[in-house]
Amino acid sequence: MAQKRRKRKLNLKFIFLILIIILIFSIFTYYKNSLKPVSNTSEEVIFTVDKGSSTKTIVKKLEEENLIKDSNTAYLFIKSNDLTNIKAGEYILDRSWDVETIFQYINVATNAISDDVKVTIIEGDWAKDIAKKLSVATNIPIDDYLNLWNDEAYVRSLMDKYPFITEEIFNPNTRVLLEGYLFPNTYLFFKETDVNAVTTKILDETLNVYNEYKDEIENHNLSTHELFTLSSIVQYEASKVEDMKLIAGVFYNRMDINMKLQSSVTVCYAIDKEKEDSWMNCEVNPNFDSPYNTYKYEGLPPGPILNPGKSAIEATLNPTPNDYLYFMADVYGDGTVYYAKTYKEHSANVSKYLK
Repeated sequence: MAQKRRKRKLNLKFIFLILIIILIFSIFTYYKNSLKPVSNTSEEVIFTVDKGSSTKTIVKKLEEENLIKDSNTAYLFIKSNDLTNIKAGEYILDRSWDVETIFQYINVATNAISDDVKVTIIEGDWAKDIAKKLSVATNIPIDDYLNLWNDEAYVRSLMDKYPFITEEIFNPNTRVLLEGYLFPNTYLFFKETDVNAVTTKILDETLNVYNEYKDEIENHNLSTHELFTLSSIVQYEASKVEDMKLIAGVFYNRMDINMKLQSSVTVCYAIDKEKEDSWMNCEVNPNFDSPYNTYKYEGLPPGPILNPGKSAIEATLNPTPNDYLYFMADVYGDGTVYYAKTYKEHSANVSKYLK
């Protein structure tokens, strides 16, 4: 009987040992397979290592962009093989490379794409203005930018990372889906780049501004998309911060009484004319039929009509309370903005300063 018990114990130990060996072998096999290329076919991809990114962040990003299979095993590998001295920059990587090859490559600064190009997006630029500037700098066709910015599947893929991109953007009347969300700033791009890398770099800056005002945006009566839309109108209508705040207040006053916003810049956008060359053309076409035309249709247009800066966004979030319903700028003089409570007062201002 005792002999049988000993034999049973030996059998259990043997089975346990076999299971341990199988488990170790499975883990080892998984580990080795995880370090292999994600594809047997060569496919070059531009990958950006941002300055200040942690090793774990970089490894996770490689997994998200389908350049490695498993970020955890890759992290263990590079830690044990002293491959964590990763250099910031843009790299041309290949999906047919294994983990070791990828990290050996991005540990060498000279492998990064060189020749930075500077692009300045100014407050009030249209998406097509920005695409033109980027095209000159990066030698990527204008339409490549505009087509991607208006690609619903692509823009939807950005929603998890960028909370300011909401379902409201996908209005069938929206001309360019990312119009209004390409934040004005001066950017450095690698000359050898792609549209996605450029776009996400710009949207990262938009995200910084969004996060700065996140609490105010989330607690506002208007939705995020509506706030960016109104900010874009405010951006065009004034150059001084104090006027932006007053004009934002005027627009809120109009919306409160269901009065049309009647902004000439929305007509400019509706007829798709260059803003600086067509101010009078916009003014004399208030009946142009377009959902963007706030002379013809009540409420906000389908989306932003340009890309607003920080001052316009802040003014829209924190307008100066007033009881004005009208305003006009002395465009033939010093640009002073005159405000009025009644249409009669407004007409008098127009007669005095614009005729």
